[in-house]
Amino acid sequence: MNIRVQRPTILMADDDEDDRMLTQIVLKKCRLAHQFLSVEDGEELMDYLYRRHRFCDPARSPRPDLVLLDLNMPRKNGWEALCEIKLDTYLREIPVVILTVSREFEDIYRSHNLGAEAYLTKPISPGSFEKMLKELGALSIA
Repeated sequence: MNIRVQRPTILMADDDEDDRMLTQIVLKKCRLAHQFLSVEDGEELMDYLYRRHRFCDPARSPRPDLVLLDLNMPRKNGWEALCEIKLDTYLREIPVVILTVSREFEDIYRSHNLGAEAYLTKPISPGSFEKMLKELGALSIA
């Protein structure tokens, strides 16, 4: 019998291409056994999660084991996407980690109230970003 084990999937929603690329590079460097996918905004995130449009094939768009979510994005921002995810009985079990530049207490408090599992501030240096993602991997998806 041939049993295929699927790697955990991390889905990142961030409008900054450099942040998406850096995250992918750092995750690879951390050697986490995962599949990294990304979308550019909250609208694409919801299309992915509901398997709409170009994300309709479950083989190419597997259900994520973790969502990394930026707050400030065009079309549908992270707040709107987080609310939609946590209000949906099918999606609410997916862990959502806010990964953003804001250090505002109100944003941290609000994200936890809306159901985010963690709130991480994007570090400035790639080294500190790598350390943060390693810790996240050890806690969430190792």
